[in-house]
Amino acid sequence: MSIRSRWLMIAVGLGILLNPLNSSMISVAIPSLQKVFQLDFTAVSWIVFSFYIASAIAQPVLGKASDLFGRRNLFLTGLVISFITSLLAPLSPNFGWLIVFRIVQSIGTSMMVVVGMALVRIHIMEKQATALSVLSIFLSGAAAVGPFIGGILIHWWDWHAIFFVNIPFVVASFLLAWRTIPKDEPRTTVTRNMSFRKWLELIDATGILLFTVGLVALLFGLLSAKSSGHISLGNVIVGLIGLVTLGAFVRHELIATSPFIPLRTFAKYPAMTWANVEFMLVNLLFYSLFFGLPSYLQMVRHVSEFQTGILMLSLGLCSLVSAPIAGRWIDKSGPRSALLLSAILMTFGSVWLVTLDQTSPVISVCLALAAFGISNGLNSVGMQALLFQSSPKEIIGITSGLFNTSRYLGTILSSLLIGIVMGGKFSFEGFRLLGIILTLVALCLVFISLRCRESGQMQES
Repeated sequence: MSIRSRWLMIAVGLGILLNPLNSSMISVAIPSLQKVFQLDFTAVSWIVFSFYIASAIAQPVLGKASDLFGRRNLFLTGLVISFITSLLAPLSPNFGWLIVFRIVQSIGTSMMVVVGMALVRIHIMEKQATALSVLSIFLSGAAAVGPFIGGILIHWWDWHAIFFVNIPFVVASFLLAWRTIPKDEPRTTVTRNMSFRKWLELIDATGILLFTVGLVALLFGLLSAKSSGHISLGNVIVGLIGLVTLGAFVRHELIATSPFIPLRTFAKYPAMTWANVEFMLVNLLFYSLFFGLPSYLQMVRHVSEFQTGILMLSLGLCSLVSAPIAGRWIDKSGPRSALLLSAILMTFGSVWLVTLDQTSPVISVCLALAAFGISNGLNSVGMQALLFQSSPKEIIGITSGLFNTSRYLGTILSSLLIGIVMGGKFSFEGFRLLGIILTLVALCLVFISLRCRESGQMQES
């Protein structure tokens, strides 16, 4: 890899880490926000949900935009938006404005995640899996240390600091990106003389609107039921509106001349579809552990917050160590073997959770955390390599966007799963049931990996 490529990787890495960093730091700020804005937990929890919903919707939209209008300018624009929101969010006069700035921040950081992956696909041709492992270190590392950084900042300053801390990363990424990311090639399909109507058709504004309304309505209905603790008629109606709108979106995309999400192309390349399904299940498993285990340790085993944080570090450290090893392995052997091992490790970790009882040494949870951490390092590189392998180059932006939407859908589903299993109180019995469900999901991943690996070997022969 050339020196310029290395600096490009650093520029992209410093930009893409902002999304997982800000999604994880906020978790430790919730008690402070409750006191400052005098709100209950249900209301404050939307500071987390709004970020995930906005990211899930923004990433495929921005992927489409990057395919049409170029990637360098979009990456730089995302950094500018992140800089502005990091300055303005701490000045929010009320909680509503803070939510607005969080949503805008999510859109800005999503620009860099989508475009960053596409830049690697286009400009780094040698050892792409190794390059992806470097990006994985930025992504996984930021998610792993986010709660620690947030806790330290809030302890020594206050919640405003978790926004100001973004500024050094934004400035460094902008300066490096300006020098290292190649300028975009001229786009013949987008001209200054194009009419507004033609421009709307080109970006498929109708498809984007249907997708946004449908996904927002569906997720809002589900998350409102989860946060309120019961299912109301209003939640059901909003969720049904979302499903119907998403159905209309699918129908529209099949007949659109320039579809926002090329469903017919996905039908031509089923491996892309399977990659998204697998990635959603992987994140359902990972974040169920990521969110569920700390609550189990603190509420059931009465472990302190500091000790819980130390235990959870084993998850991030194993992920960081395994990612570069996975990159070299996948460069030589392809992604399928690594993904199969990852599914097996997740199955082991889930089964281990089921075997724990109320007298098991607390340190024994580190075995499950290590298994999930290693599998996360394998997945973060292997799933992205699988997507690159199965996706046509000309639509890599939209496929990367949808891929990251699968990540956030898995994250949201993990939160819903924990809420359904635990009900109003976190208990040992609920945690064991959660482990059983995760074991079944992990076994499904093993089955999918085996089938896809066999079909890939048959195609090669």
